[in-house]
Amino acid sequence: MRQYIKGVALSLPILLIVGCGDLDKPSNEAVEGGEMVVNFSAAMMKQNLISEGIADENSTVFGYKAYKIPYTTTDEQGNEVSASGLFVIPTGMPDAVGQIGLSMVSDDHGTIFANADAPSVIGSNNGTPDGSAIILTSLGGFATLQPDYIGFGDSNDHYHPFVQKNSLANATIDFIKTVKTFATTNSITLNNQLFLTGYSEGGYAALATLQKIEADEELTVTMAAPMAGPYDLNTTAFGVLTQPELSVPSFMANVGYAYAKTYNQEVSSIINEPYASKLPTLFDGSLSREAIDPELTTVTTGADGLFNPTLVGDFLTNPSNWFREAVLENSLHVWVPNSSVRFVHCQGDDVIPYGIAQIAEGTMKAMGAADVALIPVEPTLGLADSVGHSECGPMAYGLTTQMFSDVRKATIGY
Repeated sequence: MRQYIKGVALSLPILLIVGCGDLDKPSNEAVEGGEMVVNFSAAMMKQNLISEGIADENSTVFGYKAYKIPYTTTDEQGNEVSASGLFVIPTGMPDAVGQIGLSMVSDDHGTIFANADAPSVIGSNNGTPDGSAIILTSLGGFATLQPDYIGFGDSNDHYHPFVQKNSLANATIDFIKTVKTFATTNSITLNNQLFLTGYSEGGYAALATLQKIEADEELTVTMAAPMAGPYDLNTTAFGVLTQPELSVPSFMANVGYAYAKTYNQEVSSIINEPYASKLPTLFDGSLSREAIDPELTTVTTGADGLFNPTLVGDFLTNPSNWFREAVLENSLHVWVPNSSVRFVHCQGDDVIPYGIAQIAEGTMKAMGAADVALIPVEPTLGLADSVGHSECGPMAYGLTTQMFSDVRKATIGY
């Protein structure tokens, strides 16, 4: 499996975005507590991967069933929210696995803007496999859990609390618990292994989830592999606000918008006009990043910049600035995890610098963490060139799937 997943990691960016093509929706399978939205056979999956040059006739590929599952979680203000997520299981696994049970991977998705890109919405609309579950489930043989997050799926009428730890952790943990109940009710056998991962905002969400799980002591995590997340938000914010240009203005505007909403501040106090007034429409879930970015400026601050210069000046000089306090409150690197943690990050990341993962690893080790390490993607895969944030995703997922597979093989034998 090692060489195969490594090859997929280098070859899958198109599949991660568009899946395997459109099909009619599957016939409804009688399930309690959810709805089957994807039923893709191993043969069909294998043929698609062969046609993409990713697999060959000797490759092991599993089928893929996915269920949209509704559940309830809690937002940043402590209010209950009706949410949703996608639960993906492999089919065609060896009989022995049916007795042992499937190991679970909680996979938090990266930054999205369009509701159409939420995991359960993709599954419901397309009826096809899509995204990282192709690697984790059809190639890795894991049961994959993908919460939509607050602001997407069944909670699309709620703003998305972008890179805010409480709501992301709540949405993930509540979905894990719901999936466990769903699996029991519908005779899907799971074992006790739970792995956590996610990319970009999902990497941040995965680490937030681990922190809350360890604080609450309700679940046990086998290993966490956060990928390319902005764990030290204070350093990330300082880096962004002291640069003259923004590489992805939609990401930064989303931070300002979501934090203003959560902390009861006027959006115009952090984002300049005319952009502040545009954001409720730009971030209502109807538009993709490609449509949003042209509506914003790449200039960081000043009279014509994205960020209000008064806010920026106060943030950089005043420790009591509300935004500075908020990003410090939501930073995730200053604690000691008891679980195994592997930070996976491309050294050439042009959106979330590799140094952010270095800070997280170094801080945790200095505080006494015994099993934390940083995995640089390019040298691990033997790549001579640096890889940027978007291109790194499939490679990071391939490495992470292999790490999780190695731990599963060593501990429960498949």
